[in-house]
Amino acid sequence: MVDNNFVETIIAVAPNLFYGTSIAVTLLVLSKKKTDTKTQFIDASGEAFFKKATNNNVITDDHIEKIMGIFDSKQDLDHVAKCVDNNVIAANDYNLSVSSYVVAKDNKETIDIVQLNAEISKTVEKINALRASIDYIVNEIENV
Repeated sequence: MVDNNFVETIIAVAPNLFYGTSIAVTLLVLSKKKTDTKTQFIDASGEAFFKKATNNNVITDDHIEKIMGIFDSKQDLDHVAKCVDNNVIAANDYNLSVSSYVVAKDNKETIDIVQLNAEISKTVEKINALRASIDYIVNEIENV
């Protein structure tokens, strides 16, 4: 399908969207009349593309419009969409996984280790001062 230029877009959507299916789903959009030799990959699995509900997640009309806007524009968007030449897909063993082409946003908290060490040093100083105060009080009580 890639060599024949039929694959237009691959869209990854959030898990728990369909009743009885908790896994994430990928939508495959095919076209016989493509004018370019690129395939668009859209990662619509982020929280901007669905609403959390009780048992299932829900895609609202606004979410669908957002996905369709990305689909229609065919623009590359960081962490959301990328158009990839079919030669690149062929070189990648025809892997059509969205995560192979769209880099997920790194939501990890960054920690400033220098600042953290400074805070730990202040905390240790406070603990040592408290221990000294406690030792002084205990000695005063014992000497009475």
